[in-house]
Amino acid sequence: MKKLVSDLSVTGKKVLVRVDFNVPHKGENVTDDNRIKAAIPTIADLLKKNAKVILMSHLGKIKWGKVDDAEIENEKKKNDLKIALPALKSHLATALGHEVNVSFSEATRGESLKAAVDALKDGEVLLVQNTRYEKGETKNNAELSAEWASLCDAYVMDAFGSAHRAHSSTVGVPTILASEGKETAVGYLVEKEINNLGRCVNCPEDGHPYVAILGGSKVSDKIQVIDSLLKKCDKILIGGGMAYTFLAAKGQKIGNSLFEADQVEYAKNCLATGKVLVPVDNVIADSFDDPKDIKTVDGDIPEGYLGLDVGPKTVELFHKEILAAKTIFWNGPMGVFENEKFANGTKAVCAACAEATKAGAFSAIGGGDSASAAKQFGYAADFSHVSTGGGASLELIQFDGHLPGIDDIQDK
Repeated sequence: MKKLVSDLSVTGKKVLVRVDFNVPHKGENVTDDNRIKAAIPTIADLLKKNAKVILMSHLGKIKWGKVDDAEIENEKKKNDLKIALPALKSHLATALGHEVNVSFSEATRGESLKAAVDALKDGEVLLVQNTRYEKGETKNNAELSAEWASLCDAYVMDAFGSAHRAHSSTVGVPTILASEGKETAVGYLVEKEINNLGRCVNCPEDGHPYVAILGGSKVSDKIQVIDSLLKKCDKILIGGGMAYTFLAAKGQKIGNSLFEADQVEYAKNCLATGKVLVPVDNVIADSFDDPKDIKTVDGDIPEGYLGLDVGPKTVELFHKEILAAKTIFWNGPMGVFENEKFANGTKAVCAACAEATKAGAFSAIGGGDSASAAKQFGYAADFSHVSTGGGASLELIQFDGHLPGIDDIQDK
């Protein structure tokens, strides 16, 4: 079991917390501050202990080495982490019942950053500019990791959405601190993710039948996850664009649907296990961008058409399997749910999981588009757990509970 933030003795100490403030935004306006809100319990706990809190997070991507200097500067402006400040201050004030002194460091290294850290008083917070402003962050650069590690006395990992990335701020810093005998721990958000997704990694005996629902575009993106789930699950329900490679593997015609020819043999092997269920009917259209002719077909999809959602018979089939389950893991929509005409399959999965959860099943959404869909359709609160990390949740299952940003944290 990993050391928790609640186990730390940090009064008067400088604590670096890796948070996930990679929030959706339009210009300087944050359009969804849930990730900021999710970090508040950990930050508030440290402030109550009179720690000096240093927050680090990335925001968006910087295409180092792929674009010229002018474009990099433009990308930096678009991903300025200062936009998180208002929500951070507001949520901390609500949680603690008083305003907190929250400062911001434009510098991501060097004397300016060190001075900002040294200026912190007990119970104050410093938010550091986007970690990806540093080219070495995503490469886990040793020099950068050492500089950041030198700023603090302890480290807390509370960015589950980045825990699968071996970056300087997620792996480099805590590894150095541990080697120096300094404390590292996971925050409340990561603790919650580990405990809940752990039930999908190591399903208890009384948690069967265990059903996984997988969607998304490509089989190739989820081969290792499928391999892992085939060992853990009783059934895997396949939808989304990846379903058409499976249907092709069954010998069906799939028209102009998404298709990976190099994954047909793999799909055949998966089907041979008897655990994989694929759509028995599909909602198809003559175009993805501007559909004029939309219809539902059983079996073969004619040329000139492509599958964009599962059909009503598949909804009924999947509904039956989900209701029989005691453990459910869902990652990936059943169709192009952003378009109301192709949203029924994804809505139906939401409704079935909600019904199963109400009847006593444990249900987890592995972040990403599935979490967005559940929120959009009003079902997010009906799941046992909605992960904050799509890629991280899949890799946690794929690697049997191991992630770089969690494995390097000290055990109790």
